[in-house]
Amino acid sequence: MSRPEARNAQGLQMTYELNAAFDRAARDDDIKVIILAGDGPHFSSGHDLGGDRGRTWRDFPVVGTWAGFDLGGAEGRYAREKEIYLEITERWRNLPKPTIAQVHGKCIAGGLMLAWCCDLIVAASGARFRDPTLEMGVCGVEFFMHPWEVGVRQAKEWLFTSDWLTAEEAKALGMVNRVVADADLASFTLDLAARIARKPAFALKATKEAINHVQDVQGRRNAMMHVFSLHHLCHANNELQWQMPVHPDGLPPKVREAFMKGRADGK
Repeated sequence: MSRPEARNAQGLQMTYELNAAFDRAARDDDIKVIILAGDGPHFSSGHDLGGDRGRTWRDFPVVGTWAGFDLGGAEGRYAREKEIYLEITERWRNLPKPTIAQVHGKCIAGGLMLAWCCDLIVAASGARFRDPTLEMGVCGVEFFMHPWEVGVRQAKEWLFTSDWLTAEEAKALGMVNRVVADADLASFTLDLAARIARKPAFALKATKEAINHVQDVQGRRNAMMHVFSLHHLCHANNELQWQMPVHPDGLPPKVREAFMKGRADGK
C-alpha cells in the first residue's frame, strides 16, 4: 500500500488497486505467498474519511453482485459498504494462497480489516492496534473479526474502551503471530514467506481452505453478517439523531465543537 501521505488510508482507488494486485498474485503460478505491507510511517490509518476526490463507484470495476450504490436512505450506504468493505475483505481472506500482513506503526479501524484478512500477521515491536469506531457511534469495523482475533472478553474490553493494543499484547491474545524489531520487520517477513513457499503449492492452498472452513462452520460468517446489519442500524440511528452517519463524539475536537455550536444555534 503506497499512500504514505494519507497514512495508507483506504479509499476507493486503493481498495480496487489492492484487489487487482491480489488477483494478479493469486493467478500467477510462480507466486506462492503474498505479503501485504505499507509505505511510510504506518501500516494503515483505516478508511479514508477525506472522500474520494470526486470519484465514485462508476470509476472502478465492481467485484460483487450487490448494487444500488446511489439509492437514498440506508439502502445506498449498506450496498456501498457491503461491496467495498465487507465482501471485498472477505474475498481477500479467501484467496487460495497464504498471505502475510507486515504491520508497522499504527493499524487503526479499517486498517485492522486489511491485516485480519491475511493468514498471518507479523508486527514490528513498535506497532499499535486500535478500533475507535465506538466513539463514532457504530459497533466496530465492518469486517467484524474481533472475537476471533482476541477472544470474546478481550474483544468486549477492547471495543468498549477503544484502547490501543501493543504488538506484544496483540501477540499474547493470539492476533499477531510474531513480533520483531522494527528494523528487522521486512527481512523477517520475507524469510518467513520463503520458508512457507518451500511447501507444495496445493498443500498450502488446501490447508488454508481447511482452516478457514473450520472457522466458518463455527459460525464466523453468519455472525459477521449479523454484526454488519447492526453496524448499519447504528449508522441509521446516527442519521436520525445527528443527521450524519457517525456520532459527533467521533469527530475531531474542533469539528465537533463547531458542529455542536451550530446545533445549539439552530443551524
